[in-house]
Amino acid sequence: MNNITLRLRSRWSLRSGHILGILLALSMLLSLPFPSHALTLSTESEIQSGDLIRGETYSSVYYYGADGLRYVFPNDKTYFTWYENFDEVKWISDASLANIQIGGNVTYKPGVKMVKINSDPTVYAVSSGGTLHPIESESVAAQLYGSSWNKQVDDVMDGLFGNYTLGAEIELDSQYDPEIEQIEAFSINEDKDLQTSTSVEITESGYQSSTITIPAGTAVEWLNTTNENRSATEWDRVWGSGTLYPGDHYTRYFNEKGTWHYYSTYGDRNVFEGAIIVE
Repeated sequence: MNNITLRLRSRWSLRSGHILGILLALSMLLSLPFPSHALTLSTESEIQSGDLIRGETYSSVYYYGADGLRYVFPNDKTYFTWYENFDEVKWISDASLANIQIGGNVTYKPGVKMVKINSDPTVYAVSSGGTLHPIESESVAAQLYGSSWNKQVDDVMDGLFGNYTLGAEIELDSQYDPEIEQIEAFSINEDKDLQTSTSVEITESGYQSSTITIPAGTAVEWLNTTNENRSATEWDRVWGSGTLYPGDHYTRYFNEKGTWHYYSTYGDRNVFEGAIIVE
């Protein structure tokens, strides 16, 4: 390989690949042995931000984020850039697991490995937030990861490439430090910048906080505490929670500035109406 400089085919391939990536990730299972002793299940109230969780039936392992969402490990290679074993995985009931909304896929831990896609020879270094940096040449790769750098490159399925974003090219070894990248990404919460969500309780008299102001990048969680079906549906149906049965919750990130008006498709719109101002 004389030159590993790579260019993405198009932005569209990244966007369309993201959807396929989520579907592929959900179909991939991380093998965990079933214990020989009686299993004690953790409850939803016992799991905390940063825990590794799985259900009773399937062996897929998830990261429980600070935002209250679960994040999928697409495969074992991704998992083992973050963890050495499965010793800390907490088991919860299938019903409890299903009640935790999926937030997306986990990406490679920055600094541990380089990656490439099957259909293109360009090699990338990974930084925070799943940002990929094309490495300009073999000599730069060797300066960053040593003479055996080519043994530290993992192939990422094309369909999972949409989980990542493209960053600046690395032309000099001084532009990237694998050790510092690993230290700074000390958790998946930190890597993805996951934050505790802002809660909006749905009560019998409407949304408890009918109008809230949040900074961009904040997650909002709606919790239905009524005995009736409710929802949080954007006025023009750009987004929506779907039906929230009693006790159900729904979380959405708001990354763009602006004002969002929403209502419940169940009940009086004059009562169940709210707004989110994103600054």
